[in-house]
Amino acid sequence: MVVIIMACLLGIAVGLWAPVIPYEFARYSAIAIVAAFDSIMGALNASIKKTFNMKIFVSGFFVNIVIAIGLTLLGDNLDVNIFLAAIFVFVTRIFSNFSSIRRELINKYESKQTSKNETK
Repeated sequence: MVVIIMACLLGIAVGLWAPVIPYEFARYSAIAIVAAFDSIMGALNASIKKTFNMKIFVSGFFVNIVIAIGLTLLGDNLDVNIFLAAIFVFVTRIFSNFSSIRRELINKYESKQTSKNETK
């Protein structure tokens, strides 16, 4: 978990000090960021459920980014906005992971409250 937080902080620092991305590459960087965020949310979800595996996270992180950029490039070459479909899928997965994380945290909180009430 600490590795993920450090990587996020490193990514933010690099992003703040990096030169501005040219307009031609804006789609590619946007889809890469959304794909990366999807992987991070999946890792947080797995971490909370205690099923996190670093190999799965790292491979999924890079594979998601490469596939998303590849689909965007393919869509640009075919003059089709596949980019929008990929964004839709990744954002749907982000919200799905977020809702799963939220439910898991609420369940843990409620079970702690229940155990406190039972001990009284």
